[in-house]
Amino acid sequence: MIREMVLTNGDVVLADEVLRGTVVVRDGRIAEIDDAPSHLRSAEDLEGDMLIPGLVELHTDNIERHLLPRPKAPWPPEAAVIAHDREVAAAGITTVCNAIAVGAVTKREVREAMLTEIYAAVDALGRSGALKASHLLHYRCEIGHPGLLQLLEPAIGHPTLRVISVMDHTPGQRQFADLDRYATFYKGHYGMNDAELETFLKDRQDDQVRYAADNRAAVVKLAADRGIALASHDDATVAHVEEAIADGMVIAEFPTTVEAADASHRNGLAVLMGGPNMVRGESHSGNVSARELAERGTLDIISSDYIPASSLYAALVMEESVDAIALPEAIAAVTRNPARQIGLDDRGEIVAGRRADLVRVRRTGTVPAIRTVWREGEVIA
Repeated sequence: MIREMVLTNGDVVLADEVLRGTVVVRDGRIAEIDDAPSHLRSAEDLEGDMLIPGLVELHTDNIERHLLPRPKAPWPPEAAVIAHDREVAAAGITTVCNAIAVGAVTKREVREAMLTEIYAAVDALGRSGALKASHLLHYRCEIGHPGLLQLLEPAIGHPTLRVISVMDHTPGQRQFADLDRYATFYKGHYGMNDAELETFLKDRQDDQVRYAADNRAAVVKLAADRGIALASHDDATVAHVEEAIADGMVIAEFPTTVEAADASHRNGLAVLMGGPNMVRGESHSGNVSARELAERGTLDIISSDYIPASSLYAALVMEESVDAIALPEAIAAVTRNPARQIGLDDRGEIVAGRRADLVRVRRTGTVPAIRTVWREGEVIA
Protein backbone atom coordinates (compact mmCIF):
# COMPACT_ATOMS: atom_id res chain seq x y z
CA MET A 1 0.00 0.00 0.00
CA ILE A 2 1.34 3.42 -0.98
CA ARG A 3 1.69 5.81 1.97
CA GLU A 4 0.96 9.39 0.94
CA MET A 5 1.20 12.68 2.82
CA VAL A 6 0.29 16.11 1.43
CA LEU A 7 1.66 19.27 3.08
CA THR A 8 0.18 22.51 1.77
CA ASN A 9 -0.01 26.27 2.34
CA GLY A 10 3.56 26.53 3.54
CA ASP A 11 6.65 28.50 2.54
CA VAL A 12 8.66 25.70 0.96
CA VAL A 13 12.39 26.51 1.03
CA LEU A 14 13.94 25.17 -2.16
CA ALA A 15 17.53 25.43 -3.39
CA ASP A 16 17.17 28.92 -4.85
CA GLU A 17 13.70 30.19 -3.94
CA VAL A 18 10.93 30.12 -1.37
CA LEU A 19 7.67 28.82 -2.81
CA ARG A 20 4.24 29.12 -1.20
CA GLY A 21 2.78 25.79 -2.21
CA THR A 22 2.44 22.06 -1.68
CA VAL A 23 4.75 19.10 -1.16
CA VAL A 24 3.52 15.55 -1.74
CA VAL A 25 5.32 12.64 -0.04
CA ARG A 26 4.90 9.01 -1.09
CA ASP A 27 6.52 6.06 0.65
CA GLY A 28 9.02 8.22 2.47
CA ARG A 29 10.19 10.16 -0.59
CA ILE A 30 9.34 13.57 -1.97
CA ALA A 31 7.10 12.89 -4.95
CA GLU A 32 5.80 16.30 -6.10
CA ILE A 33 6.32 20.01 -5.45
CA ASP A 34 3.62 22.41 -6.60
CA ASP A 35 3.28 26.19 -6.42
CA ALA A 36 -0.46 25.95 -5.79
CA PRO A 37 -2.45 24.99 -2.69
CA SER A 38 -3.94 21.53 -2.42
CA HIS A 39 -7.68 21.16 -1.98
CA LEU A 40 -7.52 17.57 -0.81
CA ARG A 41 -9.32 16.99 2.47
CA SER A 42 -6.42 14.90 3.71
CA ALA A 43 -3.84 17.65 3.10
CA GLU A 44 -2.14 19.08 6.18
CA ASP A 45 -2.41 22.87 6.31
CA LEU A 46 0.98 24.33 7.27
CA GLU A 47 -0.67 27.68 8.02
CA GLY A 48 2.10 29.65 6.32
CA ASP A 49 4.93 27.99 8.29
CA MET A 50 8.26 27.30 6.62
CA LEU A 51 8.94 23.81 5.32
CA ILE A 52 12.66 23.07 5.12
CA PRO A 53 14.77 19.93 4.64
CA GLY A 54 15.80 17.98 7.71
CA LEU A 55 19.03 19.30 9.18
CA VAL A 56 22.28 17.39 8.63
CA GLU A 57 24.73 17.70 11.53
CA LEU A 58 28.42 16.96 10.92
CA HIS A 59 30.02 17.72 14.27
CA THR A 60 28.30 17.57 17.63
CA ASP A 61 29.74 16.15 20.83
CA ASN A 62 26.33 16.43 22.50
CA ILE A 63 26.22 12.66 22.94
CA GLU A 64 29.28 12.83 25.21
CA ARG A 65 27.54 15.45 27.35
CA HIS A 66 24.72 12.98 27.96
CA LEU A 67 27.14 10.13 28.66
CA LEU A 68 29.13 12.18 31.19
CA PRO A 69 26.81 14.90 32.55
CA ARG A 70 29.19 15.49 35.47
CA PRO A 71 32.92 14.72 35.67
CA LYS A 72 32.47 11.75 38.01
CA ALA A 73 28.89 10.77 37.17
CA PRO A 74 28.75 8.63 34.00
CA TRP A 75 25.28 7.83 32.69
CA PRO A 76 24.27 4.41 31.26
CA PRO A 77 25.23 4.48 27.55
CA GLU A 78 21.89 3.43 26.03
CA ALA A 79 19.97 5.91 28.19
CA ALA A 80 22.45 8.64 27.17
CA VAL A 81 22.07 7.84 23.46
CA ILE A 82 18.27 7.91 23.65
CA ALA A 83 18.29 11.27 25.44
CA HIS A 84 20.69 12.67 22.85
CA ASP A 85 18.61 11.26 19.99
CA ARG A 86 15.42 12.90 21.24
CA GLU A 87 17.20 16.21 21.69
CA VAL A 88 18.63 16.33 18.17
CA ALA A 89 15.34 15.20 16.60
CA ALA A 90 13.46 17.96 18.42
CA ALA A 91 16.02 20.42 17.04
CA GLY A 92 15.11 19.39 13.47
CA ILE A 93 18.28 17.32 12.98
CA THR A 94 17.26 14.23 11.01
CA THR A 95 20.82 13.05 10.28
CA VAL A 96 23.52 13.40 12.91
CA CYS A 97 27.22 12.55 12.79
CA ASN A 98 28.06 11.86 16.41
CA ALA A 99 31.52 13.31 17.02
CA ILE A 100 33.31 10.93 19.38
CA ALA A 101 36.77 11.56 20.81
CA VAL A 102 39.47 9.08 19.80
CA GLY A 103 42.25 10.00 22.18
CA ALA A 104 42.16 13.09 24.36
CA VAL A 105 44.24 15.72 26.08
CA THR A 106 42.53 15.19 29.45
CA LYS A 107 40.30 12.49 30.97
CA ARG A 108 42.01 9.94 28.75
CA GLU A 109 40.65 6.80 30.41
CA VAL A 110 37.08 8.12 30.27
CA ARG A 111 37.42 9.14 26.61
CA GLU A 112 38.84 5.75 25.66
CA ALA A 113 35.83 3.96 27.15
CA MET A 114 33.38 6.33 25.47
CA LEU A 115 34.42 5.35 21.95
CA THR A 116 33.23 1.75 22.15
CA GLU A 117 30.36 2.49 24.54
CA ILE A 118 28.80 5.05 22.24
CA TYR A 119 28.95 3.17 18.98
CA ALA A 120 27.84 -0.08 20.64
CA ALA A 121 24.82 1.67 22.14
CA VAL A 122 23.96 3.45 18.88
CA ASP A 123 24.22 0.16 16.97
CA ALA A 124 22.02 -1.73 19.42
CA LEU A 125 19.36 0.97 19.60
CA GLY A 126 19.40 1.49 15.83
CA ARG A 127 18.78 -2.21 15.21
CA SER A 128 15.90 -2.18 17.69
CA GLY A 129 14.21 0.79 15.98
CA ALA A 130 14.45 2.92 19.13
CA LEU A 131 16.13 5.94 17.51
CA LYS A 132 14.34 8.82 15.81
CA ALA A 133 17.17 10.39 13.79
CA SER A 134 19.64 8.75 11.39
CA HIS A 135 22.88 8.28 13.37
CA LEU A 136 26.34 8.24 11.78
CA LEU A 137 29.82 8.45 13.28
CA HIS A 138 32.50 11.14 13.25
CA TYR A 139 35.82 10.28 14.92
CA ARG A 140 37.68 13.24 16.45
CA CYS A 141 41.29 12.05 16.43
CA GLU A 142 43.61 13.75 18.93
CA ILE A 143 46.97 13.30 17.23
CA GLY A 144 49.05 14.03 20.33
CA HIS A 145 47.51 11.06 22.16
CA PRO A 146 50.09 8.25 22.55
CA GLY A 147 47.56 5.42 22.14
CA LEU A 148 45.54 6.97 19.32
CA LEU A 149 46.15 4.28 16.71
CA GLN A 150 45.44 1.46 19.16
CA LEU A 151 42.01 3.03 19.68
CA LEU A 152 41.33 3.94 16.06
CA GLU A 153 42.39 0.87 14.11
CA PRO A 154 39.81 -1.57 15.62
CA ALA A 155 37.04 1.02 15.14
CA ILE A 156 37.91 2.29 11.64
CA GLY A 157 35.76 -0.26 9.83
CA HIS A 158 32.47 0.78 11.40
CA PRO A 159 29.90 0.97 8.56
CA THR A 160 28.39 4.29 9.69
CA LEU A 161 31.71 6.16 9.95
CA ARG A 162 31.47 9.16 7.59
CA VAL A 163 33.92 11.77 8.93
CA ILE A 164 37.32 11.80 10.62
CA SER A 165 38.68 15.07 11.98
CA VAL A 166 42.34 15.63 12.79
CA MET A 167 42.79 17.57 16.03
CA ASP A 168 45.70 18.97 17.96
CA HIS A 169 44.71 20.56 21.27
CA THR A 170 48.30 20.71 22.51
CA PRO A 171 49.07 23.86 24.54
CA GLY A 172 50.70 26.35 22.19
CA GLN A 173 49.00 24.92 19.07
CA ARG A 174 46.06 26.11 16.96
CA GLN A 175 43.07 26.99 19.16
CA PHE A 176 45.37 27.22 22.15
CA ALA A 177 48.25 29.17 20.62
CA ASP A 178 47.86 31.65 23.50
CA LEU A 179 49.31 29.83 26.51
CA ASP A 180 47.89 32.35 28.99
CA ARG A 181 44.38 31.69 27.70
CA TYR A 182 45.05 27.96 27.76
CA ALA A 183 46.22 28.16 31.38
CA THR A 184 43.16 30.15 32.41
CA PHE A 185 40.84 27.63 30.75
CA TYR A 186 42.42 24.50 32.20
CA LYS A 187 42.92 25.87 35.70
CA GLY A 188 39.30 26.97 35.81
CA HIS A 189 37.77 23.96 34.07
CA TYR A 190 39.80 21.20 35.70
CA GLY A 191 40.75 22.81 39.00
CA MET A 192 44.53 22.62 38.46
CA ASN A 193 46.93 24.57 40.62
CA ASP A 194 50.04 26.20 39.15
CA ALA A 195 52.34 23.22 39.76
CA GLU A 196 49.84 20.73 38.31
CA LEU A 197 49.31 22.92 35.29
CA GLU A 198 53.05 23.27 34.65
CA THR A 199 53.48 19.47 34.68
CA PHE A 200 50.41 19.03 32.49
CA LEU A 201 51.66 21.54 29.90
CA LYS A 202 55.07 19.91 29.68
CA ASP A 203 53.62 16.39 29.35
CA ARG A 204 51.22 17.41 26.58
CA GLN A 205 53.90 19.29 24.65
CA ASP A 206 56.25 16.29 24.93
CA ASP A 207 53.45 14.03 23.62
CA GLN A 208 52.94 16.34 20.67
CA VAL A 209 56.60 16.23 19.71
CA ARG A 210 56.79 12.43 20.03
CA TYR A 211 53.50 11.33 18.48
CA ALA A 212 51.64 14.00 16.50
CA ALA A 213 53.37 13.80 13.12
CA ASP A 214 53.27 10.01 12.87
CA ASN A 215 49.71 9.82 14.19
CA ARG A 216 48.51 12.42 11.72
CA ALA A 217 50.07 10.59 8.77
CA ALA A 218 48.55 7.28 9.89
CA VAL A 219 45.06 8.77 10.40
CA VAL A 220 45.13 10.43 6.98
CA LYS A 221 46.12 7.16 5.32
CA LEU A 222 43.45 5.12 7.13
CA ALA A 223 40.77 7.59 6.06
CA ALA A 224 42.00 7.83 2.46
CA ASP A 225 42.15 4.04 2.09
CA ARG A 226 38.48 3.79 3.10
CA GLY A 227 37.12 6.86 1.33
CA ILE A 228 36.15 8.59 4.59
CA ALA A 229 35.79 12.39 4.51
CA LEU A 230 38.63 14.15 6.33
CA ALA A 231 38.28 17.38 8.29
CA SER A 232 41.01 19.67 9.54
CA HIS A 233 40.27 21.17 12.95
CA ASP A 234 41.08 24.63 14.34
CA ASP A 235 43.40 25.73 11.54
CA ALA A 236 44.95 29.07 12.46
CA THR A 237 47.45 29.81 9.69
CA VAL A 238 47.83 29.50 5.94
CA ALA A 239 50.50 26.87 6.62
CA HIS A 240 47.92 24.79 8.50
CA VAL A 241 45.59 25.03 5.51
CA GLU A 242 48.33 24.04 3.09
CA GLU A 243 48.99 20.96 5.23
CA ALA A 244 45.27 20.15 5.18
CA ILE A 245 45.15 20.44 1.40
CA ALA A 246 48.20 18.19 1.03
CA ASP A 247 46.48 15.60 3.24
CA GLY A 248 43.29 15.61 1.17
CA MET A 249 41.03 17.30 3.69
CA VAL A 250 37.59 18.36 2.41
CA ILE A 251 36.25 20.20 5.47
CA ALA A 252 37.81 22.99 7.52
CA GLU A 253 36.24 22.76 10.97
CA PHE A 254 36.20 25.88 13.13
CA PRO A 255 39.14 27.79 11.62
CA THR A 256 40.30 30.23 14.26
CA THR A 257 41.33 33.14 12.02
CA VAL A 258 40.11 35.01 8.96
CA GLU A 259 43.31 34.06 7.13
CA ALA A 260 42.78 30.33 7.65
CA ALA A 261 39.10 30.49 6.70
CA ASP A 262 39.79 32.50 3.55
CA ALA A 263 42.58 30.15 2.47
CA SER A 264 40.41 27.09 3.13
CA HIS A 265 37.44 28.43 1.18
CA ARG A 266 39.64 29.60 -1.69
CA ASN A 267 41.11 26.12 -2.02
CA GLY A 268 37.81 24.26 -2.00
CA LEU A 269 37.57 23.14 1.63
CA ALA A 270 34.09 23.58 3.05
CA VAL A 271 34.38 25.95 6.00
CA LEU A 272 32.35 24.81 9.00
CA MET A 273 31.61 27.03 11.97
CA GLY A 274 29.58 26.61 15.14
CA GLY A 275 25.98 27.66 15.56
CA PRO A 276 26.59 29.08 19.05
CA ASN A 277 29.29 31.37 17.60
CA MET A 278 26.85 32.64 14.95
CA VAL A 279 23.99 33.19 17.41
CA ARG A 280 26.14 34.96 20.00
CA GLY A 281 28.08 36.92 17.40
CA GLU A 282 31.43 35.80 18.76
CA SER A 283 33.52 32.77 19.64
CA HIS A 284 33.45 31.71 23.29
CA SER A 285 37.23 31.16 23.10
CA GLY A 286 38.13 34.46 21.44
CA ASN A 287 38.59 33.15 17.90
CA VAL A 288 37.11 34.52 14.67
CA SER A 289 33.39 35.32 14.53
CA ALA A 290 31.22 33.08 12.34
CA ARG A 291 29.24 36.16 11.31
CA GLU A 292 32.40 37.80 10.01
CA LEU A 293 33.13 34.77 7.84
CA ALA A 294 29.53 34.75 6.55
CA GLU A 295 29.88 38.42 5.61
CA ARG A 296 33.10 37.59 3.74
CA GLY A 297 31.37 34.78 1.85
CA THR A 298 33.69 32.12 3.30
CA LEU A 299 31.25 30.18 5.49
CA ASP A 300 29.74 27.02 3.99
CA ILE A 301 28.40 24.86 6.81
CA ILE A 302 26.94 25.53 10.25
CA SER A 303 27.28 22.86 12.96
CA SER A 304 25.38 22.83 16.22
CA ASP A 305 28.69 22.04 17.99
CA TYR A 306 27.65 21.79 21.65
CA ILE A 307 24.01 23.05 21.44
CA PRO A 308 21.76 21.02 19.08
CA ALA A 309 19.13 23.75 18.94
CA SER A 310 21.70 26.27 17.68
CA SER A 311 21.89 25.04 14.06
CA LEU A 312 18.60 26.32 12.68
CA TYR A 313 18.66 29.35 14.96
CA ALA A 314 22.10 30.22 13.59
CA ALA A 315 20.94 29.85 9.98
CA LEU A 316 18.12 32.34 10.58
CA VAL A 317 20.48 34.74 12.38
CA MET A 318 22.86 34.54 9.42
CA GLU A 319 20.06 35.25 6.92
CA GLU A 320 18.89 38.27 8.90
CA SER A 321 22.31 39.71 9.79
CA VAL A 322 24.14 39.28 6.47
CA ASP A 323 22.58 41.26 3.60
CA ALA A 324 24.02 39.10 0.83
CA ILE A 325 22.58 35.86 2.21
CA ALA A 326 19.00 34.90 1.34
CA LEU A 327 16.95 32.28 3.17
CA PRO A 328 17.65 29.36 0.76
CA GLU A 329 21.41 29.88 1.09
CA ALA A 330 21.19 30.11 4.87
CA ILE A 331 19.13 26.92 5.11
CA ALA A 332 21.55 25.15 2.76
CA ALA A 333 24.31 25.71 5.34
CA VAL A 334 22.55 23.31 7.71
CA THR A 335 21.04 20.93 5.14
CA ARG A 336 22.33 20.54 1.57
CA ASN A 337 25.93 21.65 2.10
CA PRO A 338 26.79 19.28 4.95
CA ALA A 339 24.96 16.40 3.25
CA ARG A 340 26.90 16.84 0.01
CA GLN A 341 30.21 17.17 1.79
CA ILE A 342 29.99 13.61 3.13
CA GLY A 343 28.32 12.05 0.09
CA LEU A 344 24.71 11.93 1.32
CA ASP A 345 23.07 12.71 -2.01
CA ASP A 346 19.64 11.38 -1.01
CA ARG A 347 18.78 14.15 1.47
CA GLY A 348 19.35 17.81 2.31
CA GLU A 349 17.04 19.36 -0.31
CA ILE A 350 13.35 19.45 -1.07
CA VAL A 351 13.58 17.85 -4.49
CA ALA A 352 11.48 15.10 -6.07
CA GLY A 353 13.06 11.72 -5.37
CA ARG A 354 14.92 12.74 -2.20
CA ARG A 355 14.18 11.41 1.25
CA ALA A 356 11.24 13.12 2.90
CA ASP A 357 13.31 14.43 5.81
CA LEU A 358 11.38 17.63 6.51
CA VAL A 359 10.92 20.23 9.24
CA ARG A 360 7.95 22.53 9.80
CA VAL A 361 9.10 25.79 11.37
CA ARG A 362 7.33 28.87 12.63
CA ARG A 363 9.67 31.78 13.18
CA THR A 364 9.50 34.84 15.40
CA GLY A 365 12.21 37.08 14.01
CA THR A 366 15.30 34.88 14.09
CA VAL A 367 13.99 32.46 16.71
CA PRO A 368 12.65 29.21 15.22
CA ALA A 369 9.81 27.25 16.78
CA ILE A 370 9.97 23.76 15.33
CA ARG A 371 6.47 22.32 15.10
CA THR A 372 6.92 18.98 13.33
CA VAL A 373 9.87 16.90 12.14
CA TRP A 374 9.58 14.05 9.64
CA ARG A 375 12.21 11.46 8.78
CA GLU A 376 11.42 9.58 5.57
CA GLY A 377 7.84 10.76 5.86
CA GLU A 378 7.34 9.58 9.45
CA VAL A 379 6.87 12.02 12.32
CA ILE A 380 9.80 11.87 14.75
CA ALA A 381 9.22 15.08 16.73
